[in-house]
Amino acid sequence: MASTPLIRGRWGYASITDKIADIVLRRPTHWIWGVGLLVTLVMSVFFFGAMGYLFTRGVGIWGVNIPVAWGFAIGNFVWWIGIGHAGTFISAFLLLLRQKWRNSINRFAEAMTLFAAGIAGIWPILHVGRPWFAYWLVPYPNVMNYWPQWRSPLVWDFFAISTYLIVSLVFWYVGLVPDLATLRDRATSKTKAMVYGFFALGWRGEARHWARYEIAYLLLGGLAAPLVVSVHSIVSLDFAVGNTPGYHSTIFPPYFVAGALYSGFAMVLTLAIPMRHFFGLEDFITKRHLDNAAKIMLATGLIVAYGYCMEVFTAFYSNDEYEIGMTMNRFFGPYAFVYWGVITCNVVIPQLLWFRFARYNVWILFALSLVIQLGMWSERFMIVVTSLSRDFLPSSWGLFVPSIWDVTMLIGSIGFFFFLFLCFIRVLPAITIFEMRELKHEELEGRQP
Repeated sequence: MASTPLIRGRWGYASITDKIADIVLRRPTHWIWGVGLLVTLVMSVFFFGAMGYLFTRGVGIWGVNIPVAWGFAIGNFVWWIGIGHAGTFISAFLLLLRQKWRNSINRFAEAMTLFAAGIAGIWPILHVGRPWFAYWLVPYPNVMNYWPQWRSPLVWDFFAISTYLIVSLVFWYVGLVPDLATLRDRATSKTKAMVYGFFALGWRGEARHWARYEIAYLLLGGLAAPLVVSVHSIVSLDFAVGNTPGYHSTIFPPYFVAGALYSGFAMVLTLAIPMRHFFGLEDFITKRHLDNAAKIMLATGLIVAYGYCMEVFTAFYSNDEYEIGMTMNRFFGPYAFVYWGVITCNVVIPQLLWFRFARYNVWILFALSLVIQLGMWSERFMIVVTSLSRDFLPSSWGLFVPSIWDVTMLIGSIGFFFFLFLCFIRVLPAITIFEMRELKHEELEGRQP
């Protein structure tokens, strides 16, 4: 039996190019896109306005205090860096595994990675209290011959995030070059042709261009693939190297990586479903693509559920009264509603993905993606806050209550992310043109006797 085609409908090579390129070059702006851009722009203004107020007043405007010195900022950092993982996984791992279904979603997933990782990098800088001294993390020999504290997780995060951003940006840009040349050749104005032509680097589609491109793209894919595992593993060490109950756990690196892919693929669906609907891309981002993404979400969600079980098991099996106390505090303490909300959103509700009707219903998938995003953010809050609120000494216990500035900056960062994404889909092709043409060619070759 022939497999389900990845491109639905009778599309020729030229029509595929026209359909994707015209969204950028000729298609008039939809009013819904304009409203979304305006709303997200306002949210972005609030985000940067709150950031400016933070610079003048300090981190005291947040709800952080002793003993909960980490609050929304670190939770947001871990959440955002996790969202970016799906783009790297789709681009690198699935490329090396020759999974053709990635071709319809890799471009905007890579853009999602860049935006999410960039926003993630803001939070640790803000949290240190003196962001204008963030350059101290850079390993340069200053006049006093001081170097960064290499045992500090903050330094590890700097190297992890900067490497992740640089490799992801280069990988994304190299993949864009052939499509930039296509936009250059189809541009409707001289200005557009000059801009796209400048970034196309003189691409003419010659055989030697394609040969060198394929080599460079595969090498970058091989370089980016380990980052899927390494980056969030390093982020998890921010917690695992500490001796705080609930932090000091060897399961954190694989547990965090699985959670990152879980939330990352949820964000891919959150972006893909409205985009395919409003831009008429159902023939390119088919239900088979959504089904595959949902299956990966189901698999990673089961790994996350296993991590939850192992946390509880090891706490009681160790017979450590502090670990047991931390676990019971999560079950029945003041933040119990967060823990049970995490279990509901990340474990219970996503079991719908076992059923084909749920994986092929776009609105159920969209709702599930939002539920998982909420659950994964709540999980980060649970890990960061509940362990700190009740440490070893009862005399040091205290609760974290977020301020209006915590909430404003969280919502504002989400708005800024969607603002960047809305700008992206109107300036650059959200789907890879040349890979879709190659996929169409392979499907036509496969039908020939």
